[in-house]
Amino acid sequence: MTGDGFTTCLWFDGQAEEAAEYYISLFKNSKLGRVGRYNDAGPGTPGSVMAVEFEINGQKFMGLNGGPQFKFSEAISFQIHCDDQEEVDHYWNRFVEDGGEEGPCGWLKDKYGVSWQIIPAGAVELVTDPDPEKAKRTTEAMYTMKKLDIEALRKAHAGV
Repeated sequence: MTGDGFTTCLWFDGQAEEAAEYYISLFKNSKLGRVGRYNDAGPGTPGSVMAVEFEINGQKFMGLNGGPQFKFSEAISFQIHCDDQEEVDHYWNRFVEDGGEEGPCGWLKDKYGVSWQIIPAGAVELVTDPDPEKAKRTTEAMYTMKKLDIEALRKAHAGV
């Protein structure tokens, strides 16, 4: 296999460059890469953006302006593992305030329709605790949430 790892290609309807710039504004360790433009061979307007490369926290992406044929769905999502509630709040609030849509259990869609899971450190361990009662209480608490609240999940886990 040539290259290093994988590149995730996201199909947009004309917003690939805008989306890439938006994503790199959200994440500290991000950068914009090459921008490819349509030429006279088409199918896009010559000079318009065909594809843009960008990197978020070491993960490579390509935004492709492929047209309106395909839309994003929740069948694919990106997980953001956060160190603490402050980081959860940062990403959640930014996505939602910028036109995103809240979903259940830490899921949301950004303004482009891409699904994200904002996960606080320790949350997965709480809902997968080997003690079935602790795991059940935590999971039930999570089902009542949109943005995950790690302190509330810890309290549910402890039976408080």
